[in-house]
Amino acid sequence: MQIGIRRLVLVAALVLSFGVVGCSDSDEGSGDSGGERPEMPMPTPEPAPELSCAEVASEALRSCLGSYGAAVASCYSDDGAPCAGNDAAVNAATSDLETAVRDNCADGDFLSLSADALVGRLKNSCSSEASSLAWRTYGGPQGAVYPSVDGTGQSCLTAAHVAASSMVDQALAGINACLASGDCGSVEQDRSALAATMQSDVEAACDDLSSLIAVTPETYVARSAHQIDCITATGQPDTTGVNLNCGPSNTDFDAPRGEYKQIIVDGDKWGSLCGDGSDFAFQVRLAPEGEPLDRILIGLQGGGVCLFGNDCSARFNGNPGLFTAMDDEPFSIGIASTDPEISPFANWTKIYLPYCNQDVFAGGGVVEEFDEISIPRYGGVNLRAAVQMTRDVVWKLMDEEGDAGFRPDEIVALFGGWSAGGYGTLYNYHWLLDDLQWPRTAAFPDAGLALDNGSVLGVSGLGDVKIPAWGTLQNLPSYCFDGQCAVGPTLYNAISPRLKQVPEQQMLILSNPKDNTQQNDAFFDDEAFWINTLRQSYCDTKDLNGIQYYFTSVSDESVHVVSLGGNLWLGEVDGEVMADWFWRAITDPDTVEDRAEEGDFVTAIPGVEPYPCEVAP
Repeated sequence: MQIGIRRLVLVAALVLSFGVVGCSDSDEGSGDSGGERPEMPMPTPEPAPELSCAEVASEALRSCLGSYGAAVASCYSDDGAPCAGNDAAVNAATSDLETAVRDNCADGDFLSLSADALVGRLKNSCSSEASSLAWRTYGGPQGAVYPSVDGTGQSCLTAAHVAASSMVDQALAGINACLASGDCGSVEQDRSALAATMQSDVEAACDDLSSLIAVTPETYVARSAHQIDCITATGQPDTTGVNLNCGPSNTDFDAPRGEYKQIIVDGDKWGSLCGDGSDFAFQVRLAPEGEPLDRILIGLQGGGVCLFGNDCSARFNGNPGLFTAMDDEPFSIGIASTDPEISPFANWTKIYLPYCNQDVFAGGGVVEEFDEISIPRYGGVNLRAAVQMTRDVVWKLMDEEGDAGFRPDEIVALFGGWSAGGYGTLYNYHWLLDDLQWPRTAAFPDAGLALDNGSVLGVSGLGDVKIPAWGTLQNLPSYCFDGQCAVGPTLYNAISPRLKQVPEQQMLILSNPKDNTQQNDAFFDDEAFWINTLRQSYCDTKDLNGIQYYFTSVSDESVHVVSLGGNLWLGEVDGEVMADWFWRAITDPDTVEDRAEEGDFVTAIPGVEPYPCEVAP
């Protein structure tokens, strides 16, 4: 085990040093050229320096990450697939970490955490951070990319994983050493050099990394480097002297408990921007006092989409509020209500994300140029900034509270949106699971089915054009990022194999079939064609792992967005109230069943056909 070896090395070095002096064959200084050599007292070796709990914890975490990552790499090289759940090498990595920490840390030695809480915190960091790096590289937890590419591609991915793992290990070693010594003056320069080396190694090994896993070498390096910050924030109780972009030392705001506060994001730090060039802002409401901070509801505002110069210009001039976040107030109705009589999530921490780029929260931080107008497409950047900023505040507060402190794997979250925000939910859910490492997150895209009409001017055809134009490639899953992956059912099929690692991990898909707004936004000219496509999509995907549906049954009027409507939120479909269905999805998720009804659509709307699979009457 690395901690024990380190102690032995220190002792051995001291013993060896004294032995060389005391056992010389030279007679010089003996005082007797012909007689017996006088006895020389052997100096007592100095004891090895006592390592603090923090030093042991941080080094044990680093060692675990290295062993865990090496085990994962071996599984892919030997079997071409992710490690099995009972893999001996993976289990040994976390077991060694636990032994080191328990041998050297007592309750309260690390922040105010118990030894049990510290072990859980570090073991989760090791497994989730090492896994996240592997998922980014090989194609999600299911390893979808690695077996689908040729030998050259597999060599590229293996080399990238090795380079990233090496950078993480060396950077953590440097950070741990500088924090132990109190001299971190060169740590940023050293990290920059390691990042440059990693990027050079990846570029040398890969002809076109982004064609395999959707990210360029530069982005691949940056995301690996960000993990180093989060690992350090987890494994060190005091990070003074090191600038981190993750964790309690990175907090940008304070907020009261139990009331909304608008947070204006520092665009220079986070790279965020709205469509009119103004700063992005969001609203946060930390859970009221006495309620857990780590129950989190994230809501993405809707507002349509503009795709071409003429419609973007018309929207900008006719409704400039669509391009700014400064004047947007959070919803407090339906699922988002702060009244416990209406929503079981009333007292959860809430993050409300305004929509200001007309890019369905998919934009990767580019400006799309038209003859008539230029539109910043930063929706995905804004979303990630707001969630990470809130994460760091919650992290700080929970660590200060003591008990078990902050644990990302213990956060229970609902991540969803309405209309364009529903589309944004589809395109960003994987990020919360794979990169943010909040496994107990359920997604709820409401009125954002992203159905394809089969024509060039449809979701798939536009995906081919807008994924590169909006810089969206880097924001999509490593296992689904071409134009077809803009289509809801295609994305369900791609993400389904990585869902249900824990029971809460599922997509809760909501809509009313008669929804002229959603129909028009997806370029369906005919209402019956829209509803029939919806019904076929449901039947094609309802049995996928982790995919659940709740379709309301209003046929006499168009209904756009259902989880914010009081009569629908508290109304029943197939015998279950939507609010109760949502609560069951969180508290007893394995028992959730689809709620969809035939209704009277066939008679009410000419051309609508019955569901091609069994649903409720």
